[in-house]
Amino acid sequence: MRFHHEIAIDPARCIGCGQCVDDCPAANLVVADGKAAPLTQGCIMCAHCVAVCPTNAVTISGFDEEPRPLDGAEALEPARLLAALGARRSMRRFADRPVADEALADIVEAGRLTPTGGNAQDVSFIVLCERLERCEELAVRLFRRVLPFARLVDATARRTEIDDRFFFKGAPAVVVVVAKDQVNGALAASNMELAAQAHGLGVLYSGFFAMAARLSPALRRELGLARGQKAVTALVVGHSAVNYRRTAPKEPADVRFL
Repeated sequence: MRFHHEIAIDPARCIGCGQCVDDCPAANLVVADGKAAPLTQGCIMCAHCVAVCPTNAVTISGFDEEPRPLDGAEALEPARLLAALGARRSMRRFADRPVADEALADIVEAGRLTPTGGNAQDVSFIVLCERLERCEELAVRLFRRVLPFARLVDATARRTEIDDRFFFKGAPAVVVVVAKDQVNGALAASNMELAAQAHGLGVLYSGFFAMAARLSPALRRELGLARGQKAVTALVVGHSAVNYRRTAPKEPADVRFL
């Protein structure tokens, strides 16, 4: 959804430094008579101009939040970030404990703050709690119908049994990431997993549930998905019932420096 926003530049504060002009990805700003000004109100509203202005002269209307000052403390320590990435596991065994509302709010916030291509902000979120069992039931019903056909061509399918908790593994909460652009949704989901990990929670990316949401009209109705909306993935969230004691080995990076 696109909201109505307008750029305003306070001439009393603007010093005409041109930093907003140089940093604007849409080439929508100019400096004229010593002051910056927007060429149109039809840019992508990415707010680079707001963020880079040294005198806080630029504002964009229509947002519910005020920009906050940055002091450099936001930078992540590389070693700790890589250690956290190496420690994560795809969780399939969850403890019988609820997930705090504050943690779910932070997970969604991490998705909201993730940049999107062209500042589309086309990612939305469906948090399944009360309707979790009903949505899983519909997905299970679909997969049980298609499993015999999958077993004809796939060895893993031949070893798979679809029980009532096949998709969500008994987890207390699921966040479905919805987007028109799959890359935008996937980037948001990645940051959301980091937020969940910061709260001590485990996450399973349920691509199978996203597949069911694309194929089942009944499940799409239950989720309230409109035409054109795509369930990119579902983050199955909960407290781990497993204590992993070491990282898992991975193949070396396949990388070329040109």
